[in-house]
Amino acid sequence: MATAGPILVLNGPNLNLLGQRQPEVYGPATLDDVVALCREAAAGYGREIDARQSNHEGVLIDWIHEAREGASGVVINPGGYSHTSVALRDALATLGVPVVEVHVSNIHGREVFRHRSLVSPVADGVICGLGVDGYRAAVDWICRRQRGSGSVAE
Repeated sequence: MATAGPILVLNGPNLNLLGQRQPEVYGPATLDDVVALCREAAAGYGREIDARQSNHEGVLIDWIHEAREGASGVVINPGGYSHTSVALRDALATLGVPVVEVHVSNIHGREVFRHRSLVSPVADGVICGLGVDGYRAAVDWICRRQRGSGSVAE
Protein backbone atom coordinates (compact mmCIF):
# COMPACT_ATOMS: atom_id res chain seq x y z
CA MET A 1 0.00 0.00 0.00
CA ALA A 2 1.28 3.47 -0.85
CA THR A 3 2.39 5.76 1.94
CA ALA A 4 1.86 8.86 -0.20
CA GLY A 5 0.09 9.74 -3.42
CA PRO A 6 1.27 7.94 -6.53
CA ILE A 7 4.24 9.08 -8.54
CA LEU A 8 3.00 10.14 -11.95
CA VAL A 9 5.19 8.82 -14.77
CA LEU A 10 4.39 10.75 -17.95
CA ASN A 11 5.66 9.92 -21.40
CA GLY A 12 5.20 12.24 -24.34
CA PRO A 13 5.05 11.80 -28.09
CA ASN A 14 6.46 8.73 -29.79
CA LEU A 15 7.39 7.01 -26.53
CA ASN A 16 4.66 4.47 -27.22
CA LEU A 17 7.07 3.27 -29.93
CA LEU A 18 9.96 2.47 -27.56
CA GLY A 19 11.57 -0.78 -28.65
CA GLN A 20 10.43 -0.22 -32.25
CA ARG A 21 11.55 3.30 -33.16
CA GLN A 22 15.29 3.76 -33.65
CA PRO A 23 16.41 0.96 -31.31
CA GLU A 24 20.01 1.96 -32.05
CA VAL A 25 19.26 5.24 -30.21
CA TYR A 26 16.60 4.25 -27.67
CA GLY A 27 17.39 0.58 -27.10
CA PRO A 28 15.16 -2.51 -27.20
CA ALA A 29 13.03 -1.84 -24.09
CA THR A 30 9.36 -1.08 -24.61
CA LEU A 31 7.13 1.37 -22.77
CA ASP A 32 5.63 -1.61 -20.91
CA ASP A 33 9.17 -2.45 -19.76
CA VAL A 34 9.59 1.14 -18.53
CA VAL A 35 6.35 0.97 -16.56
CA ALA A 36 7.34 -2.36 -15.00
CA LEU A 37 10.74 -0.93 -14.06
CA CYS A 38 9.10 2.09 -12.40
CA ARG A 39 6.56 -0.05 -10.54
CA GLU A 40 9.36 -2.28 -9.25
CA ALA A 41 11.41 0.69 -8.07
CA ALA A 42 8.42 2.28 -6.34
CA ALA A 43 7.30 -0.97 -4.72
CA GLY A 44 10.60 -1.17 -2.87
CA TYR A 45 9.46 1.94 -0.98
CA GLY A 46 5.83 0.87 -0.62
CA ARG A 47 4.86 3.40 -3.28
CA GLU A 48 2.68 3.29 -6.38
CA ILE A 49 3.09 4.52 -9.95
CA ASP A 50 0.47 6.07 -12.20
CA ALA A 51 1.97 5.69 -15.69
CA ARG A 52 0.52 7.43 -18.74
CA GLN A 53 1.58 8.22 -22.32
CA SER A 54 0.14 10.59 -24.88
CA ASN A 55 1.17 11.99 -28.22
CA HIS A 56 -0.97 15.06 -27.51
CA GLU A 57 0.37 18.12 -25.71
CA GLY A 58 -2.98 19.19 -24.23
CA VAL A 59 -3.59 15.75 -22.75
CA LEU A 60 -0.19 15.83 -21.03
CA ILE A 61 -0.96 19.28 -19.65
CA ASP A 62 -4.35 18.11 -18.35
CA TRP A 63 -2.65 15.20 -16.57
CA ILE A 64 -0.10 17.57 -15.00
CA HIS A 65 -2.98 19.73 -13.76
CA GLU A 66 -4.60 16.60 -12.26
CA ALA A 67 -1.30 15.78 -10.54
CA ARG A 68 -1.69 18.94 -8.45
CA GLU A 69 -4.51 17.13 -6.64
CA GLY A 70 -2.66 14.12 -5.33
CA ALA A 71 0.52 13.01 -7.05
CA SER A 72 3.56 12.94 -4.80
CA GLY A 73 6.02 13.44 -7.63
CA VAL A 74 6.29 13.49 -11.41
CA VAL A 75 8.74 11.71 -13.68
CA ILE A 76 8.36 13.05 -17.19
CA ASN A 77 9.89 12.22 -20.52
CA PRO A 78 8.40 15.01 -22.63
CA GLY A 79 9.91 13.63 -25.83
CA GLY A 80 10.05 16.29 -28.54
CA TYR A 81 7.95 18.65 -26.42
CA SER A 82 11.06 19.17 -24.29
CA HIS A 83 12.38 21.50 -26.94
CA THR A 84 9.18 23.21 -28.06
CA SER A 85 6.48 23.41 -25.40
CA VAL A 86 6.32 26.50 -23.24
CA ALA A 87 2.82 25.37 -22.22
CA LEU A 88 4.12 22.04 -20.86
CA ARG A 89 6.90 23.87 -19.02
CA ASP A 90 4.40 26.31 -17.49
CA ALA A 91 2.12 23.47 -16.34
CA LEU A 92 5.05 21.69 -14.64
CA ALA A 93 6.03 24.93 -12.91
CA THR A 94 2.69 24.89 -11.05
CA LEU A 95 3.46 21.63 -9.24
CA GLY A 96 4.49 21.62 -5.61
CA VAL A 97 6.06 18.16 -5.80
CA PRO A 98 9.40 16.91 -7.10
CA VAL A 99 9.71 16.75 -10.89
CA VAL A 100 12.39 14.75 -12.69
CA GLU A 101 12.86 15.06 -16.45
CA VAL A 102 14.08 11.86 -18.08
CA HIS A 103 15.43 11.20 -21.57
CA VAL A 104 16.43 7.72 -22.71
CA SER A 105 19.13 9.06 -25.03
CA ASN A 106 21.79 11.66 -24.29
CA ILE A 107 20.09 14.71 -25.77
CA HIS A 108 23.36 16.66 -25.50
CA GLY A 109 25.14 14.24 -27.80
CA ARG A 110 22.52 14.44 -30.51
CA GLU A 111 21.30 17.11 -32.92
CA VAL A 112 21.83 20.68 -31.75
CA PHE A 113 18.09 21.41 -31.57
CA ARG A 114 17.80 18.71 -28.86
CA HIS A 115 20.42 20.30 -26.59
CA ARG A 116 18.02 22.80 -25.03
CA SER A 117 15.06 21.69 -22.96
CA LEU A 118 12.37 24.14 -21.92
CA VAL A 119 11.36 21.69 -19.18
CA SER A 120 14.76 21.40 -17.47
CA PRO A 121 14.65 24.80 -15.70
CA VAL A 122 11.46 23.83 -13.83
CA ALA A 123 12.55 20.26 -13.03
CA ASP A 124 14.31 19.35 -9.80
CA GLY A 125 16.59 17.05 -11.76
CA VAL A 126 17.35 15.84 -15.25
CA ILE A 127 18.51 12.37 -16.21
CA CYS A 128 19.55 11.66 -19.77
CA GLY A 129 21.54 9.04 -21.60
CA LEU A 130 21.07 6.18 -19.13
CA GLY A 131 18.54 4.37 -21.27
CA VAL A 132 15.39 3.25 -19.51
CA ASP A 133 17.38 2.90 -16.27
CA GLY A 134 17.01 6.67 -15.98
CA TYR A 135 13.36 6.14 -15.07
CA ARG A 136 14.33 3.84 -12.21
CA ALA A 137 16.82 6.43 -10.95
CA ALA A 138 14.15 9.14 -11.09
CA VAL A 139 11.57 7.10 -9.16
CA ASP A 140 14.21 6.06 -6.63
CA TRP A 141 15.30 9.68 -6.11
CA ILE A 142 11.74 10.88 -5.52
CA CYS A 143 11.06 8.07 -3.05
CA ARG A 144 14.30 8.62 -1.13
CA ARG A 145 13.79 12.37 -1.03
CA GLN A 146 10.29 12.04 0.35
CA ARG A 147 11.26 9.59 3.01
CA GLY A 148 14.05 11.91 4.11
CA SER A 149 17.05 9.75 3.28
CA GLY A 150 17.97 11.25 -0.06
CA SER A 151 21.23 13.06 -0.57
CA VAL A 152 19.41 16.12 -1.80
CA ALA A 153 20.11 19.54 -0.35
CA GLU A 154 16.81 21.11 0.69
